[in-house]
Amino acid sequence: MYVVGECRLRALLKERKLSQADLSRRTGYSRSQIGHWINDRKRVGVMGLDKARTIAEVLGLDSPYDLYHWETAPDKATDD
Repeated sequence: MYVVGECRLRALLKERKLSQADLSRRTGYSRSQIGHWINDRKRVGVMGLDKARTIAEVLGLDSPYDLYHWETAPDKATDD
């Protein structure tokens, strides 16, 4: 199993030489919302798949899942 890790949006914007304002204009999402995804995931949560797909398309990513680092979840003992 996998769990969502850190949002990669900051690094992706830097690589593409785009600002949060640029992304806001291209997607229609507010700068403050974009900033929350970048800085405040624990409070705001992971962006919805519809938003991630829009952002991934704007950034030229193959998949919306590329917006996050993915971590392997620790194995949980199962009660069978």
